[in-house]
Amino acid sequence: MKITACSFGCSSDARRGAIPGRCWLATLVAIAGLPLAAAAQQLPPPAEEGATGAWAVQLTPYVWASGIGGDLRAFSGAGVVSMDKSFSEVMKDLDAAFFLTGYARKDRLVLLGDISYSSSSRSGKLPLGLPASGSFRQASATLAAGYRAVSNADINLDLLAGLRAWSVKASVDVAGGLVQTSPEKRFVDPVIGLRAHIPLAPRWSAIAYGDVGGFGLGSRATHQVAATVNYQWSEQAFVSLGYRVLTLDYRRGGTRIDVTMAGPLLGATWRF
Repeated sequence: MKITACSFGCSSDARRGAIPGRCWLATLVAIAGLPLAAAAQQLPPPAEEGATGAWAVQLTPYVWASGIGGDLRAFSGAGVVSMDKSFSEVMKDLDAAFFLTGYARKDRLVLLGDISYSSSSRSGKLPLGLPASGSFRQASATLAAGYRAVSNADINLDLLAGLRAWSVKASVDVAGGLVQTSPEKRFVDPVIGLRAHIPLAPRWSAIAYGDVGGFGLGSRATHQVAATVNYQWSEQAFVSLGYRVLTLDYRRGGTRIDVTMAGPLLGATWRF
């Protein structure tokens, strides 16, 4: 079953079968962004991120209309609760969500951070017909540093490495409390990634980001793919439209959390 949700930083979902969770390296492809209004005057071409010798910092809060689909097992021997809901169904179950990303560059040194939080739930029946409910809450924080390996008029490419810290809680209630558990797992995954900034036109650019991690050190695997096309609203402000996918495959001590969160995003960036 699949979950979807949306609000400012909410979570909604694409069906889990559409994204292979174990067999691919995350890649990031630009999607589309559109202006929210026409500018009153002609803007110069977007300044390249991070002027030489000075720090350029940007923050982007965004709405992620993502869904969540996957399988949850709270402990060894417990039944597996599958998540797969439509957008309208997830809207009813959404508890809270928040999403914020940041980026900074000075010369060839780059820093990247992302905070992601969402909480959703669903109910259904186990194979034996017993009523069951499950909920999934994820909070993750990614921090990476890297090096601008390519910088020219066509593309700017960053190589990144860092950590993604997780706090994941999967709750299961079977037969009205006959079996009830809410284990919480906290762990840290190493991640490696790529980020590409592609100028398109005087006011337009694309950003593509992908990472892969886990490697059995925290989770079995985690992947992230995000892509936006960005419109320069003013010299310091941009609006973006894109798509993001975040997956997690965690299996330890009988606990299984195998989920995919995916959906379109809309963000606003301020550059300092």
